[in-house]
Amino acid sequence: MRAFVGLPCPEGWIASLVRAQARLTGGRRVAPEDLHLTLAFLDDQPEVRLEALHETLDARPLPVASLRAKTFEMLGTTKARAIVLDIAPEAGLTALRDRVRTAARAAGIDLPRDRFRPHITLTRFGATARPDMERLPGHLARLGRPDLPEARATGVTLWSSVLTPDGPLYEPLSTYPLRAA
Repeated sequence: MRAFVGLPCPEGWIASLVRAQARLTGGRRVAPEDLHLTLAFLDDQPEVRLEALHETLDARPLPVASLRAKTFEMLGTTKARAIVLDIAPEAGLTALRDRVRTAARAAGIDLPRDRFRPHITLTRFGATARPDMERLPGHLARLGRPDLPEARATGVTLWSSVLTPDGPLYEPLSTYPLRAA
């Protein structure tokens, strides 16, 4: 089963992000209920490993984390892959990601080493999409700085992800509360 672990988008941010999406042209908008920040992409995993991950995440307290919006950005240098809301990589958020990745590895899930760039994807450009690279920076500039209050993450979710021609379909499998140490 294809899966990932992440943080749901704070409820108080969703309306503003949907308005930002409406001001962008091209690409495929992420549905409001699917907006999230990925902590660990697990790829395809057997259910036994996902169950082991569930047991580990359920048994250990996960640290609290705050989300602070930085800026709207484009992912991809020569060709845009997505428009995202970058999130400040604060210590609590990084510690939470590290704890989730440690739990995944303990469950036998092999994760690649990668640099943590916390973000919420707003719009995706598929392999055949041709975003207007000349105008995209102007669209991003018109969005301005995100006017979103700092938000405290309330829980981590394990989602399944099924790829379809219309984009991925996400289903929450389990949610784990965050607790102050």
